[in-house]
Amino acid sequence: MEHSSKLSSNERTRLRFNYGTFGGFNSHSQSAIERILTAEDVVNWDHERDGEAEFWPSGDRPEVALLFSCRNKVTASELLVLDRLLDELGDDSTENILRIYHAAEQCAGGLIELTAEGVQKRILHLFFGDDMNIRTEAAYGLFKLYYPEDYKAWLGATSCALYFDMDYFLDSPFFSLEEVRIGQQSVLLVSPQ
Repeated sequence: MEHSSKLSSNERTRLRFNYGTFGGFNSHSQSAIERILTAEDVVNWDHERDGEAEFWPSGDRPEVALLFSCRNKVTASELLVLDRLLDELGDDSTENILRIYHAAEQCAGGLIELTAEGVQKRILHLFFGDDMNIRTEAAYGLFKLYYPEDYKAWLGATSCALYFDMDYFLDSPFFSLEEVRIGQQSVLLVSPQ
C-alpha cells in the first residue's frame, strides 16, 4: 500500500529514526531532484503535485543503502515499514537493520511483508571486523556456541590430534553465510540452516 500523497504541508508524516539522505529522479521533469532529501521528504513526496519520482539512499547510512541494494530504489511504504519495524525492535542500530535486511532477503514478500516477530524469530549471528579476522572469529564463536563439549575438548587438547578446520566448519551445509560491507567494516551474517 503506497503512502497517501494528499497530506498538507502541516500534516507531514514524521519518522522516528534517521535513515540518512536520499537522491531522486523526477519523471515529470526528466531530471534529477537537485536537493538532498531526507527519508521524511521521500515519505511525504506528493507524486501528483511534484511529479512521479524514484528515490534511492545516498549511502551516508550504509546499512540502509544495503537494505535497498537489491532494487536500488526505495518507496515511501518501505520506509514506513522500516520505521515501524525498528520501533518495534527497540532502536535503529546497525544490528537491527542487518536483521531486517537478512529477513527481507529470506521473505518472498520482501520488506513490506515483514513483522518484528518474524525478524526476531530468525536466528542470525553477526560478526563485525576486518576481512582477515572475521571468519576466524565467527568459526570459533559458533563452534563454542553450537558444540560446547567439543569446543572444551579441543581447548584442552595437548596435542595436534584435535584439529579444527574453520573453513570446513563455516562452509558446511549447516550454515548460510553472507559477507557484506558497512562503510569500511566487514560484517559476516551467519544463520543456521
